[in-house]
Amino acid sequence: MRKVYLLLLTMLLLVGLAACGKGTVKEEKSENEVGTKTIGYPQLSPEVADNEELVVINTTLGPIEIKLFPEIAPKAVENFLTHAKDGYYDGVIFHRVMDEFMIQGGDPEGTGAGGESIYGGSFEDEFSESVFHLRGALSMANAGPNTNGSQFFIVQNTNVDTNGLNHKITQPDEIKKAYEEMGGTPHLDHSHTVFGQVTKGMETVDKIARVEENQTRPIEDILIESIDILTKK
Repeated sequence: MRKVYLLLLTMLLLVGLAACGKGTVKEEKSENEVGTKTIGYPQLSPEVADNEELVVINTTLGPIEIKLFPEIAPKAVENFLTHAKDGYYDGVIFHRVMDEFMIQGGDPEGTGAGGESIYGGSFEDEFSESVFHLRGALSMANAGPNTNGSQFFIVQNTNVDTNGLNHKITQPDEIKKAYEEMGGTPHLDHSHTVFGQVTKGMETVDKIARVEENQTRPIEDILIESIDILTKK
């Protein structure tokens, strides 16, 4: 009888430990994942990863080097790269510039109302918890949800109102710190698709943003001369 009692007691203890384990063990993750690949926050690194594309937008005021995020925003990146390869953006102006906000281009009509995607119409937004509208972010311009065409903008703002950091989503601590140190436009998060980040040439972005303008349109045209797609580093 004593042996039976000890056996039952051991079994009860084992069952209790297993039940506790199910309720308390959590997998802690410090980085975001897309599918099975760890993405993290690629805008916080100046390096170009193997899963990123590197391009240079050559403008009449200088070059802007940008890394693109095809795993985070595949349709936006493919749209931009295909247009770039086809020369769609060559000779197109930056039709809207606002110092301490952003520069916008990609409309072959130069009016802000033109341009189309490679998909034959608008395409859907691609929001992510890995990318944000930090200073230097490359993002899709739109006319509302899921209306992406060919137009894009680069965030130029150097200051952030910290009261606006939780405008739409709760940014992680690393991103809050980055907004405070780098600048950006957090109120645009999850309203526009971020698909790249400037790695070199923010001085060119600043030059473009600060040109003389009339109701946000530059007095003298600033052109995209060409876009080079570089070999991955």
